[in-house]
Amino acid sequence: MRVTALVATTMAAVVSMAIAACGSSSTPAGPVEGDWSEVVAAAEEEGSVFLYSTQHPDNLAKLKTAFETEYPGITLDFVRGTDVEINPRVETENRTGKGTADVHMTSDPAWITTAAESGRYSTPIVGPAFDAPAYERDRSVVNDRFFLVSAAVFALGWNTTALPGGLQTPADLLTESLRGRIGVVNPAGFAAVVDEYRFFDENWSPDFNRRLAALQPRVYPSALGVAQALNSGEIAATPMVQPLVREQAAGAPVGWVLPQPAWGTPWYSHVLTSAPHPNAAQVLADFLVTEKGQTALSTGYGSALPDIPGAVARAQDIPLPDTNTLTADSVSRFQQEWREQFMP
Repeated sequence: MRVTALVATTMAAVVSMAIAACGSSSTPAGPVEGDWSEVVAAAEEEGSVFLYSTQHPDNLAKLKTAFETEYPGITLDFVRGTDVEINPRVETENRTGKGTADVHMTSDPAWITTAAESGRYSTPIVGPAFDAPAYERDRSVVNDRFFLVSAAVFALGWNTTALPGGLQTPADLLTESLRGRIGVVNPAGFAAVVDEYRFFDENWSPDFNRRLAALQPRVYPSALGVAQALNSGEIAATPMVQPLVREQAAGAPVGWVLPQPAWGTPWYSHVLTSAPHPNAAQVLADFLVTEKGQTALSTGYGSALPDIPGAVARAQDIPLPDTNTLTADSVSRFQQEWREQFMP
């Protein structure tokens, strides 16, 4: 869920153009009163919808194609960035009433929890897909506003040339033969990565991190960096990579397996109160949790519906981290302890 400077620059340019094109000086009305067909008709009159997301850009491109095929009268545009970039923009648009985005997709647990409790940024969802039994609304919707769409799930990964036998369990990593050949992510600045390391000790072995650090792993700034190092053979294995389905499809010499249990973080979406296209926003929100929307979004991720092609897990099985354990002080303390262990 990281972006390069080029993507960040592109995001700023696209948002600036969108603000000029569709920003408004007052908060728009919500969806039309009436049945779903009237909401769809009003959405088609609006003609466009704008999504902010931290999801994989390939999945977002597939979503655009699938949505516009289903609703040819509505154009879907999106900006992909990090939560650090996007969440403040959502807050600013809400405060000023000059909305650009209609729907916001985020994986920041603290922001999701706080925003869902406040109800400040979101309007209630009204689409019929949320009530489909397979979606399990009781497990998937928070305060009738935030709804589960996906989940990042992290795997054990390896380079098949360096480690032809692969890995089966986290314990397989803790071997002297992998000293200096394991990749890990630096948790500096990322509460979610702190939660992941804590998960290792709580669920795999009480001393997993200590034993992992003793093997002098190589440290990378992100899971993407770890995946690239696996592809190139710079490292042989890792406990901190997303399922390498795209890399395998491209012929990279990598393998992966989900440990039991696996750590992950869910994506939630919501329809924004500052949405310039409130009806199209509801139509997109509904589409996200249909079979077609989930098929577009779920390659390499957990899906919010069962039996979705390309999905690696069920998103409902990946809970939001407990934000009470991820206070600024506790995260800072852990990061200091991690540096002392992993980067002495």
